[in-house]
Amino acid sequence: MRRRAFLASALLVPLCSSAAEPARVLGPVSVGLTPVFLDDQVRFLRQWRGYLERRLGREVRFVQRGNYREIVELLRQEKIDLAWVCGYPYVRHLRELKLLAVPLYRGKPLYQSYLIVPAADERTKGLADLRGKVFAFSDPDSNSGYLYPRYALRAAGEDAERFFARTFFTFAHRKVVEAVAVALAHAGAVDGYVWETLRLLYPELTDRTRVIQRSPEFGFPPFAARRSLPKAEFDAMQRALLGMAGDAEGAGLLKELNLDGFEPGEPRLFDGIAQMVKALGRD
Repeated sequence: MRRRAFLASALLVPLCSSAAEPARVLGPVSVGLTPVFLDDQVRFLRQWRGYLERRLGREVRFVQRGNYREIVELLRQEKIDLAWVCGYPYVRHLRELKLLAVPLYRGKPLYQSYLIVPAADERTKGLADLRGKVFAFSDPDSNSGYLYPRYALRAAGEDAERFFARTFFTFAHRKVVEAVAVALAHAGAVDGYVWETLRLLYPELTDRTRVIQRSPEFGFPPFAARRSLPKAEFDAMQRALLGMAGDAEGAGLLKELNLDGFEPGEPRLFDGIAQMVKALGRD
């Protein structure tokens, strides 16, 4: 009898110890971002971080870099958990990334590339009129600010390397607008959502430019996660983003971003971008 009692107590010890162990505490979730267009982005990001932390119940860290390539490399190397990226690098790295959420702009998960010139330039009507001019691209990994204008030239039988007299990168869509506004460039390619949002916030800047051409619609730059992100963490972050439009604080943050909300999205939203990548022979 004494032996049976000893064995029973020995079996109960690990069970009791297991029950007493605290639940695993998740570390910070890291979110990659490139520069936003808001002047007071520090305040905005602080508020957004607080909002997400309250809904996730864990610390959120925004990791900012100056271009898409650095952010995407951090994601591919699993040094961050998710990032707001462009559709161009998303389709290039589909096997390594998982679509988390797509912003809704004017009610749709879509946006356009705008071709802009200085407002004083009344003669330029389209891309074909820019031969031999100075052109501003935003980022070499941007769809609207690099891939699409090069594709449009290829479709017209032109070689982007020879078409312009000179090109340069600004590494921010707002800086493309600024470069064209002061005639540092004869024209530039910019994210139409960014241009339209700047028009609401800083009309004195966009009024110095003129949109001469708009692209077809493409999938809006999405939030993507590393493939190895655990499903529970993926689902929690997706719920937090998708739920922003449903409460006053989240809706206020969306308003500052000039967005209507987020949806889960589908990879096929980016088929148009993938087709351009293939047509240009880019990996």
